[in-house]
Amino acid sequence: QVQLVESGGGLVQTGGSLSLSCVASGSILSLNAMAWYRQPPGNERELVASTTNGGSTLYTDAVKGRFTISRDNTKNTVYLQMNSLKPEDTAVYYCYAGVEYTKNYYINLWGQGTQVTVSS
Repeated sequence: QVQLVESGGGLVQTGGSLSLSCVASGSILSLNAMAWYRQPPGNERELVASTTNGGSTLYTDAVKGRFTISRDNTKNTVYLQMNSLKPEDTAVYYCYAGVEYTKNYYINLWGQGTQVTVSS
């Protein structure tokens, strides 16, 4: 069974740092785009950052300069380093991956979500 398994998250004070990681487990051919989304309380899920398998990155304006997305294709893992955290970063964070499951058969995978809480 192919799945995304997230780790990291937790409670931190304003200005602190947290690191999230997400590994794709199971038998896959390759990973394409990988990303982190978040869903604040009472709001819809939104894109935080994404990265292509070539290493290009994209960030939502709210996190530019504070968050860094990276990936290790040898470990099928994507990371999100979050610095200078603010209370408005509080949300459930979800990992996403576009996966080539078998040759020319692609699926979208989501992690189970991990809570990030930033106290003021």
